[in-house]
Amino acid sequence: MTSAATEPVRRRRRGPELEAALLDAAWAELLDVGYARLTMESVAARAETGVAVLYRRWANKEELTLAALEHRRAATRAEIPDAGNLRDDLLAALTSMSERSSAFWIVVTGAAFSGLLAESGLTPAQVRERILGDAARRRVDALYRRAHERGELDLERVPPAVLSLPFDLVRHDLLMAFEPLPAVRIRSIVDEIFLPLVRHYGGSAETTGRS
Repeated sequence: MTSAATEPVRRRRRGPELEAALLDAAWAELLDVGYARLTMESVAARAETGVAVLYRRWANKEELTLAALEHRRAATRAEIPDAGNLRDDLLAALTSMSERSSAFWIVVTGAAFSGLLAESGLTPAQVRERILGDAARRRVDALYRRAHERGELDLERVPPAVLSLPFDLVRHDLLMAFEPLPAVRIRSIVDEIFLPLVRHYGGSAETTGRS
């Protein structure tokens, strides 16, 4: 029998540390059982806390799930590449996105089809906006701003839809295949779709790198 003196003392978690533990537990539940079977009680049990702790922060499992997805997205965010040219920066960014995000988008898609959209009242676009938020836009903006300063594209002439296209195509392929994109597909997105459009709108073919 373990004496009181030798029993491990459970450290009390508070504030951001506790919230991160709760969101990590929610993410683990999404991976293990999916959105349909996730409950506030199952997350609380995994986090080794009371369910009231969850309800003080999130009104229901939809809000908890969205918060867990936001938290996971922020935790897996990669550094902004700076290879010195637009092509190599994009190849690195899209490859990192593909490798880091395949499991993430599988969970998002599973949650959407299992009732998250219906229960939250959000559209797919609103869910994506909430999950990705301003941080993702700032990262992409920084990549393109450097290319603009190097003279590789003109941000005043290239439409926003063209700038978002490479990232949208990678997300589409992840959602369709549930696995990272082959390198040849990423090169095709950059070399055969995006860069020709950039040149059409005034980018310089000579300043885009090619390895």
